[in-house]
Amino acid sequence: MTLKNYIFIFSVFSLFVLSSCKKGNPQAEKIAVEAANQWLNLIDNGEYGESWELAAGLFKKAVEKETWKKQMLAFREPLGKVMNRGVIKKKYMTSVPGAPDGEYVVIQYSANFENKKNAIETVTPMKDTDGEWRVSGYYIK
Repeated sequence: MTLKNYIFIFSVFSLFVLSSCKKGNPQAEKIAVEAANQWLNLIDNGEYGESWELAAGLFKKAVEKETWKKQMLAFREPLGKVMNRGVIKKKYMTSVPGAPDGEYVVIQYSANFENKKNAIETVTPMKDTDGEWRVSGYYIK
């Protein structure tokens, strides 16, 4: 799957999830935001290989580690240092398109980077097979 296909599928998925969610799970949302923040810290520090290692199994099946690192170098690196970031939306889901049923939280952040103002980052942690919350998707708009 090419990066463009992955980004398109994930962005459609994210829009669907954010618009169709009706009930939440505040405890899961809190844990998922913490997991997403820790994972984003790796991305912010250029630790792309480590971010892949700590991602959900679903994420690892969608993109190989070397491909992920190249994608981050090509698409995230040019944005520069993150200046600030804050959660603007978070939605808990148990069923999402194109993925097995489970527990997911789609989180949208407002972010400003050195070279890109007013970006929206979408991070989707999921409760992985071992019960830990890990990121299963990432998209910057």
